[in-house]
Amino acid sequence: MLGPVILAASRSDRMRRLISAAPVTKQVVDRFIPGEDVDDIVPVVRDLAEHGLELTMDVVGEDITNPAQAAAARDAYLELVDRLKPLDLGTRAEMSVKLSMFGQALEGGHELALTNVRPVVEAAAEIGTTVTLDAEDHTTLDSMFAIHEELRKDFPQTGCVIQAYLFRTEADARRLAASGSRVRLVKGAYKEPASVAYQDKHEIDRAYVRILRTLMEGEGYPMIGSHDPRLIAIGQELAHQAGRKLDEYEFQMLYGIRTDEHLRLAAEGHRMRVYTAYGTDWYGYFMRRLAEKPANLRFFARSMLTKG
Repeated sequence: MLGPVILAASRSDRMRRLISAAPVTKQVVDRFIPGEDVDDIVPVVRDLAEHGLELTMDVVGEDITNPAQAAAARDAYLELVDRLKPLDLGTRAEMSVKLSMFGQALEGGHELALTNVRPVVEAAAEIGTTVTLDAEDHTTLDSMFAIHEELRKDFPQTGCVIQAYLFRTEADARRLAASGSRVRLVKGAYKEPASVAYQDKHEIDRAYVRILRTLMEGEGYPMIGSHDPRLIAIGQELAHQAGRKLDEYEFQMLYGIRTDEHLRLAAEGHRMRVYTAYGTDWYGYFMRRLAEKPANLRFFARSMLTKG
């Protein structure tokens, strides 16, 4: 199993230096991360929107170690909101945030993260869009869900992410499906112990289907985060069984992965949202993309061999 090895490498400073220095790395990273700053990303937003796609934007960053860095992350999202405003895309361009970037892991981090993320959610609402709180490792989730619940008191459209490989997620899905919230379901991309998470791919897939059925049959808005053709087909069938219209759920995939499928789903009338990340601190995000899907690793290794 290469996934856990890659995830371990994502936390290694030595591997960060090695991979960042490889001549081919920028070429490969550009496949997943189309820019380093907001000036780079605005033309990408326009292009995707013109092709009938929707977006969720992530300003990538890792290892926030002080409140000043957390405030800088907040300000980066506020700048993004400011640049999205004249595009007038509304909910077609939302944002995804990791609360660790807003200071969640620091002393007093729960309140600090809530204080920093609230202005972003407020600014997003002012331009007619919203924010989704990304899930991170299992130790952060109680804080994330509490912040989600607090934000929804004033901004009920605030979304959150749940991860199929965690044992707790079926109960979380039942609670969230009843509340009318927006919920993105993903398989999960962090190294979690067997005490809290399924380790077998088939078990994770089965959990994904069970949880997705709960979301489709509930009162919320399901967001199907997967590139797996089988799970996409199952998602369509579950939506049909639940009597959902095409605008009552959506698919989400990462920028640079299965681009033809993005366009196919959009052409069929589905809401298809592209998770589009940008920023200079790309290493942790990039390594998780490699860990999630063997084809991504093969692409990177082949490029290293032929271009390095």
